[in-house]
Amino acid sequence: GNAQIVLVDTPGIFAPKRRLDRAMVQAAWGGAQGADLIAMVVDGRAGLGPKLEPIIESLKHRTERKWLILNKVDISIKEKLLLHTQRLTEKLDIAETYFVSAQTGDGLPELKAAFAAAMPDGPWHFPEDQVSDATDRMLAAEITREQLYHQLHAELPYAAAVDTEQYKERDDGSVEIHQQILVGRPTQRAIVLGKGGQRLKEIGSKARAELSTLLGVKVHLYLHVKVKEGWEDDRGIYRDIGLDWVE
Repeated sequence: GNAQIVLVDTPGIFAPKRRLDRAMVQAAWGGAQGADLIAMVVDGRAGLGPKLEPIIESLKHRTERKWLILNKVDISIKEKLLLHTQRLTEKLDIAETYFVSAQTGDGLPELKAAFAAAMPDGPWHFPEDQVSDATDRMLAAEITREQLYHQLHAELPYAAAVDTEQYKERDDGSVEIHQQILVGRPTQRAIVLGKGGQRLKEIGSKARAELSTLLGVKVHLYLHVKVKEGWEDDRGIYRDIGLDWVE
């Protein structure tokens, strides 16, 4: 029969140092509340490392079923994959393990079928054609933030916020989006812009393409970078980017 699988993403689980870090980690773990199972996705090539330890420790105390999903199997050594699996199953009560490649699609049909089979009987929570519970404005900000992280995480990890200032549909059916990228220092602004503004153009180009695919319409995306010292202590910004204020 048909099944509805609701995937709740939990990005940003790391050791928090600042208020923004704490808010992001709190939001990430909050996504797991009420879940029927927790799927832990591990980079099969990188394997276990110090960044995974706090996540493993937190998962030890959770009662939900736990699945292990090892990604990037297409570029990983088989013996290492088996070693990662053994080490993780020694640390956690892993109910099921899956080996996949998001790049090639290997193992994904089997994983999807397993998710569907694991869903409990009950009414669907969302309409069949709804792909997300986030508003289009929030989704647009999240996609741009994702591109910022992918392209700048080594230089600017979690040090920028994205606020969708304007989101409107044009008469031709396309969507016009204006976003502000907030950073705390001029040096951070220079990093986001890149030489001759090329880094920002690349971020905008990839975010625009992903948004266009997701929304099914042409997207006009306008990005600008603003320096605002102390933005991490502005309650209004937390509200705008969908995070709860934490002390």
